[in-house]
Amino acid sequence: MRNLRTALAACTSLLLLGACTATDPTAGNDPTQRAYGSVAFEPCTVGQAAGGGSAEALCGRLEVPEVPEAPDGRKLSLHITWLPAGSNAAGSAEPLFFIAGGPGQAASDVAGVVAASLREILRQRDIILVDQRGTGRSNPLTCLDANGEEMVLEDMLEPSIELLQDYARRCAAGLQGRADPRYYTTTEAVADLEAVRAAMGIDQLNLMGASYGTRVAQRYASTHPRRVHAVVLDGVAPNDLVVGGEFATTFEDALALQTAQCARDPACSERFPADMREQLRKVAARLRAVPAEVDYRDPTTNEDRRDTVSSDTLVGLAFAFSYVPQTASLLPLVLDEAERGRYAPLMSLARLMSRSMGGAMNRGMQWSVICAEDADRFDPASVPEGTVLGAEVAEMFFAACAQWPRGQRPADFTAPFASDLPVLLLSGELDPVTPPRYAERVLAGTPNGRHLVLRGQGHGTMGLGCMPKLLARFLESGDAQALEAQCLDTLAYVPTFTSFNGWEP
Repeated sequence: MRNLRTALAACTSLLLLGACTATDPTAGNDPTQRAYGSVAFEPCTVGQAAGGGSAEALCGRLEVPEVPEAPDGRKLSLHITWLPAGSNAAGSAEPLFFIAGGPGQAASDVAGVVAASLREILRQRDIILVDQRGTGRSNPLTCLDANGEEMVLEDMLEPSIELLQDYARRCAAGLQGRADPRYYTTTEAVADLEAVRAAMGIDQLNLMGASYGTRVAQRYASTHPRRVHAVVLDGVAPNDLVVGGEFATTFEDALALQTAQCARDPACSERFPADMREQLRKVAARLRAVPAEVDYRDPTTNEDRRDTVSSDTLVGLAFAFSYVPQTASLLPLVLDEAERGRYAPLMSLARLMSRSMGGAMNRGMQWSVICAEDADRFDPASVPEGTVLGAEVAEMFFAACAQWPRGQRPADFTAPFASDLPVLLLSGELDPVTPPRYAERVLAGTPNGRHLVLRGQGHGTMGLGCMPKLLARFLESGDAQALEAQCLDTLAYVPTFTSFNGWEP
């Protein structure tokens, strides 16, 4: 990432017996089409080859009103991905609706990851992914200029609040005639999911939300409890959480855990004795005072490049890498190199991360959600002083809201999730954005819930270790307490890289 502010927008990221009927007869005269309820599907390839692989699936569309209170007004077309059960027993068990994170991530973009991670569920159950309105192929809120070209924000080296607000104003102006951003919030997403369920003839479904998707899942389960068999929440966001408002605190905690992990490892503690938080603050302060020019090799093209490394480059990469333990294991080494004034590895990795994450989130849809649901609830005074990120990061995260059309949220929007449904909550011990304590807050309102914390893991755990088998068993039994989760004990901490050749044997 070129800087922390755009990095945060990209990260914030990542999840029944009924009358579910899927029929094989062709729709119309096209033998490649299949119908699921009243929705026609045809073969398609979805996902992103660079972001976890693609998947062969069936794709369909459902038209819904953009403004729920104006059914005769402008319509938008929801894109639906159907991953058929491997048993060819479509409709014999309650399907799983997977809800992507962000806000701003398209569910179809992660279909390859979902298919691989939830492979045990796919043996018996269909998986349905709906691109949330404003993302993917569901009328995306893409920022276009007057010439219809996509507006670029990532290339801004140091975007200010004023620049972000001007960008948001121009983006909103470019949406006129094709979308009203006020109606692209979680509330409309829940209504869309219910419309898809009804159109597909599904009596009951299972829900799985990932990261921000856990907010959508909780809202749907609260609004339509009779339509839900079981709920899985991976990387849990409580209903009252201000998305983006606690990044400084949760990242600080994750750094502390990573430092403690290094201290317990003789090879790591000998090679990197410094506290990662203090080291990161020290190097960031130096780069904030004097950004450095650096020559480095572009890992995506192998070309020699010269660029400016700033404090945003450093902290943004550290924050992004902390999501996954395999990349977090590189942080002590990258920090050590940067403290010694050797910035080439930092710039190469930042360039690689920027390319791999570019376009992962729809910025317009993200603003529609956070401006309506979170921005006015953020209190800068709630951010402790002295954190690596500081309150400024959240202020930049919400900066666009001064110019973005703002929707509404229900009066009970932040009420704690309370449900008798079977609920399985998943957390990574080292998660820098949705730490285990968030899931504990939600667990308090779910008497039939259970919280599993995966040792040494980060943000997003559904595909790790024996978790795929546990998820399939949970949906089959509807009993979280009965799960034999001891198999997760085999998960271990990822060793820290002590050199660019890898970790100590």
